[in-house]
Amino acid sequence: MKLKFKILLFIVAVSPIALYANVKVNAIFSDHMVVQRDTKIPVWGWADPNEKVVVTGSWGKSASTITGADGTWRVDLQTPKAGGPFIITISGNNKIEINDVLSGEVWLCTGQSNMDFDLGKFLNDSKEPQYQPLVDYIRNEVANANDNQLRHIEVLQNTSLFEKQTEFKGQWISAVPNDVKKITATGYFFAKELRKQLNVPIGLVECSWGGTRVEPWISEVSYLADENLKAYFEASRKEINETIKIMDAEDYVDADYERALATWKEKGEKGNKPKPATHPKDNMQLPATLYNGMLNAIIPYAIKGAIWYQGESNAVYMPNEYEDHFTAMIKGWRSDWNQGDFPFYWVQLAGCRRANDEADKGWATVNDKLRKSLKLPNTGMAVLYDIGEASDIHPHNKMDAGKRLALWALAKDYNKKVAAVSGPLYKSHEVKGNKVQIQFTEVGSGLMVANKHLLDAAVKVNEPLKWFEIVGADGEWKPAEAKIISKNNIEVWNTSVANPVNVRYAWSGIPEGANLYNKEGLPAAVFSTEN
Repeated sequence: MKLKFKILLFIVAVSPIALYANVKVNAIFSDHMVVQRDTKIPVWGWADPNEKVVVTGSWGKSASTITGADGTWRVDLQTPKAGGPFIITISGNNKIEINDVLSGEVWLCTGQSNMDFDLGKFLNDSKEPQYQPLVDYIRNEVANANDNQLRHIEVLQNTSLFEKQTEFKGQWISAVPNDVKKITATGYFFAKELRKQLNVPIGLVECSWGGTRVEPWISEVSYLADENLKAYFEASRKEINETIKIMDAEDYVDADYERALATWKEKGEKGNKPKPATHPKDNMQLPATLYNGMLNAIIPYAIKGAIWYQGESNAVYMPNEYEDHFTAMIKGWRSDWNQGDFPFYWVQLAGCRRANDEADKGWATVNDKLRKSLKLPNTGMAVLYDIGEASDIHPHNKMDAGKRLALWALAKDYNKKVAAVSGPLYKSHEVKGNKVQIQFTEVGSGLMVANKHLLDAAVKVNEPLKWFEIVGADGEWKPAEAKIISKNNIEVWNTSVANPVNVRYAWSGIPEGANLYNKEGLPAAVFSTEN
């Protein structure tokens, strides 16, 4: 009886601590953050059930709510015009003060390694000496950058196969000495261009992982909403669950790994040490795992839009399905953010030599699927095959990549006058005898044949058009001649193809010498006229 009484006294003594947990916020709401200007932004976190939470901005706006039964809360706070620094105070049973808050433009940066790689990863010498000037440029940029108004936070890489994560570890940094090299290189040069033109703070929220396909970035809800994607998802889930059952069994032995390890040891432990099979829960490539593990943790943080650099890993994995998967991902993200059709801009992949013909053609296929995805509203695409490096899948010229992405944002979202947002985009074709006429949009002041060298502007040259191919009913693609016949049209032919059917352009992982541009110096997109 005395023991029961002591236990009861202990429970009473500690109950205030248990009942009144501190109010907390998602990690994205932290010192040095950038909030989207002139709008209502969601602010959310956790506290005790039925606890009053008040969020106040030092610019004079506040919002309050009562937490739900599960302890979650959210308010929508009106933000000021561009400027700062401000303070955001969050009050419940305790008080949180978020300092040095700027109001400006917030962009989501996502994809695989060419978005994931920070500036620091481009400081080593280039693999090919002709690209060393690009390395020197980035070294100089890192050495001299000092912009406290350009800020960045990264969601650390994390897989979650089944559960949606609602929190992450991360902190905001600025483009200042020591920290700038930790910022996504593509995102940095995109933001730098916006800073130059808009003169407002820019915040980059990075959520990317090198080597990943598009499939792990798609939510389960998006998969199940589409019959074709649903079949793929359910087949994958069935296989995953069977693998988990096997690997979680007490008597499980990774026989393939054990054999490979024994062989490696027999050969004197030379070469790479074999690795055991990856458990599905740790596999970054499985459907929805990165949406759950990373992206969900920052939804619905208010953003202006998103930039995307990905597709390399899909060149050898379902490249023909890329358009369906990519567009489903975008529509799903837009639905989950509940900000309407927010701007979504991406790149066609930079040129890079591939290991075999399948990978080479897969690279071109993904690029064409990216082009076709422009059917979605409020989207745009930067073309990069002319700034790649044959021997490096991570080309150094993120300067032009960022600028070309920024052209779309400046023109479409900020009403800035730009000469052209894009290079020529295939619109339609018409067969006339043994020739095919191709019509383009985004020609600016007209088409031209040009070459580009490193960071220099493209220069008009007196050369024939290259990298066009033509095909007849026999299905055999042949190199084609081509010439510009008007401001927005070219003509393509091969005298041995009497009845042409389709044309394609720059159809390779490394279309060196592809030279169709508009007069504003932007390259024509990779395309095929095939449906």
